[in-house]
Amino acid sequence: MARPVRVLFVCMGNICRSPVAEGIFLHLVKERGLSERFEVDSCGIGDWHIGHSADPRSQDVARRNGIELACTSRQVDRNRDFEYFDWIIAMDRQNLRDLLHLSPEEHQRKIHLMREFDDQIGERETDEVPDPYYGGPQGFDTMYAMLRRSCENFLDSLAPAKR
Repeated sequence: MARPVRVLFVCMGNICRSPVAEGIFLHLVKERGLSERFEVDSCGIGDWHIGHSADPRSQDVARRNGIELACTSRQVDRNRDFEYFDWIIAMDRQNLRDLLHLSPEEHQRKIHLMREFDDQIGERETDEVPDPYYGGPQGFDTMYAMLRRSCENFLDSLAPAKR
């Protein structure tokens, strides 16, 4: 059997956006019977939340959509992650800049914005997944919808669904 495709989702602290993206992607992979074909993780640029579970509001929005979040926050490992993962998916442009700065040049092609895979970006809409941390519950619902669409399309690009 071929080595699994390794995917890393990255946000600022690894408690809101990236753990939800990881949870959604794992859920979709399992639904399609592709668990053995993917290895999925998430991390943060910063070290503020290392060892913590996802933000309770992220856990809530995931749970309401049938997804359990099991990750523990960690910081990006510049000595391992860029070499190890095939895809490194940033939630916003600052995360993207930070990852490109940390990454050896030969691995920069692996780094992408999450919403590159969102087919519903409006003309006036940002190509970022906004950080809902300082807002209310609606921001978490908006984040979830963006991540769900993006994860579905990303998975389709890697392993097209049988229709």
